[in-house]
Amino acid sequence: MRNVAKASVTVGSLGLMRLLGVPWSWSLAASFGVYLGIGGWKYFYIAVRTAKRDLNGLYVLLQVKLALWRHLRRRSNIPSIFAQTVKLHPDKPALVYEATGETWTFTQLDQLSNSVAQWALAQGWVSGDVVALFMESRPLQVALWLGLAKVGVEAALINFNLRLDSLVHCIGVSASRGIVFGAELADAMLEVNSSLNQSMVRFCTGELSPDRLASLGAQPLDPILASASRQPPPPCYPLKGFNDRLFYIYTSGTTGLPKAAIVVHSRYYRIAAFGYYAFRMRADDVIYDCLPLYHSAGNIMGVGQCLINGLTVVVKKKFSASRFWEDCIKYNCTVVQYIGEICRYLLSQPVRPSEKGHRVRLAVGNGLRPSVWEAFTERFGVAQVGEFYGATECNCSIANMDGKVGACGFNSRILPNVYPIRLVKVEEETMELVRDSQGLCVPCLPGEPGLLVGRINQQDPLRRFDGYASQDATRKKIAHNVFKKNDSAYLSGDVLVMDELGYMYFRDRSGDTFRWRGENVSTTEVEGTLSTLLGQADVAVYGVTVPGVEGKAGMAAVADTTGNFDCAAFLQGVQQALPPYARPVFLRISPQVDTTGTFKIQKTRLQREGYDPRFSTDQIYFLNSRAGHYEAVTEALHSAIVEGRMFL
Repeated sequence: MRNVAKASVTVGSLGLMRLLGVPWSWSLAASFGVYLGIGGWKYFYIAVRTAKRDLNGLYVLLQVKLALWRHLRRRSNIPSIFAQTVKLHPDKPALVYEATGETWTFTQLDQLSNSVAQWALAQGWVSGDVVALFMESRPLQVALWLGLAKVGVEAALINFNLRLDSLVHCIGVSASRGIVFGAELADAMLEVNSSLNQSMVRFCTGELSPDRLASLGAQPLDPILASASRQPPPPCYPLKGFNDRLFYIYTSGTTGLPKAAIVVHSRYYRIAAFGYYAFRMRADDVIYDCLPLYHSAGNIMGVGQCLINGLTVVVKKKFSASRFWEDCIKYNCTVVQYIGEICRYLLSQPVRPSEKGHRVRLAVGNGLRPSVWEAFTERFGVAQVGEFYGATECNCSIANMDGKVGACGFNSRILPNVYPIRLVKVEEETMELVRDSQGLCVPCLPGEPGLLVGRINQQDPLRRFDGYASQDATRKKIAHNVFKKNDSAYLSGDVLVMDELGYMYFRDRSGDTFRWRGENVSTTEVEGTLSTLLGQADVAVYGVTVPGVEGKAGMAAVADTTGNFDCAAFLQGVQQALPPYARPVFLRISPQVDTTGTFKIQKTRLQREGYDPRFSTDQIYFLNSRAGHYEAVTEALHSAIVEGRMFL
């Protein structure tokens, strides 16, 4: 009986696997390998425990796959899919801007994006040109990139926290022909204006005086859009297809400044559709989107539900823990977005009636620790948490569809090749891939941490890897001979661990990147900035764990040969040069920083010792954000930090 049951799990899914484009031989071989590896009754036990979950996952995968296939055949793109959404919901609210209370219907959003398209044509921009968008979150940002896409122009979505060199780099690497910036960021633009390409035209949205506009060489955009035609633009040639570029989203690199990740139309659709089906969203849902629109979470997982599926999305200018539930009640929100820190901030708020008077049934996001997860759902009465894992550019996204506390997703252990991702062994210190005698990567066993990789197939929108604007950066994220000879796979750079049922849990970020306040922080980039501020001093930047806090706090070890380190002056420079999430929370002032023979900074010992003053004679400082200064870490202060009595 057991043999029959085991066989039926494999054979019963062959038709579905064929639709998903998975060769039967791979699946049968993989299933047989799992059967031999797990052995007898345990295979049957895992099959029984995971059958419902895996079948649901296969169904979601099939829904997304069929939708992608249909749009590929039709040569659809995001503007054409949005046009169908407008026809279905012309007068329904599409975007609500919380800061002003303004509501845009689907027709109004369509018409304003048409005005943007007409303005772009008048500028002489053509399909394939790039325009940078640098503004705080607002519905206009959506209208801008959507309107540009209608004429094939690609937007570069710039992080509004960036300043100075990082800002110049991000604008420059996209080769933008123009930039639209918000009036609220005029000071940041002024700081870099002379360093930008002078042939790049500049437009400002929002109120700015004529003198300020003149100093920036910018034109006011709002009156131009108000007077532009709202008729659809004529078809652009060559027409952008489903696998052509839509826009760029910047992601922190492990070797320096941010990288411009390429988002093609099919990737935008895949991410939004995956979230919609995996977490069982509904057509009448209202989403509260308090995440920045320069991120894929806010602009694709959130706004994508509006453009693709016709949901209403409330755009929040900036997250506010004290206003969160009041906003949800005011706008009748049923779905909220989060990063792990947002849930922790909400739990730290005093109890108020609104936290139980809302209609929110689903929270979608990533980075939620198990202890926060349970406390969040219990206190606020949110029935479902939709935790997922996935970078903007990756081809190995996973989702927790059945509420397994702490898991960021799963992969089937019985039919692993239906969705070809894997955890592979790496050298702990170097993160180099471990190879077997045949030169292939070594898969991890349950309980073993490993690097998440995804097999690349450029013909499959689910598995393609589009890379970055930089070809060199793209090559560094691809490995060969991973699953089998002569294949290629995307390297996520993240370490996860899988349990015996196939649930995956986020473990750590590899390389020179750590995550803090929901943002990826490049240690190499921060080291360069701090070194420049300190007259080219040696600086080591790394992430350190703080008990009870998501991610890792930034710590900088600074070589000070004079003994006159000025914390106040340092903080002032850091505040001007770095966004809040990248500023060091801890400082370690040393006579010198350990380096290798090739002058690479060694961080292993520094990370191990952390910010505990008992482990070092170096002076250690903590950034007291409420007091606005760095203060020396004593044993008493260290205890307060690790016990959660200090605000980070």
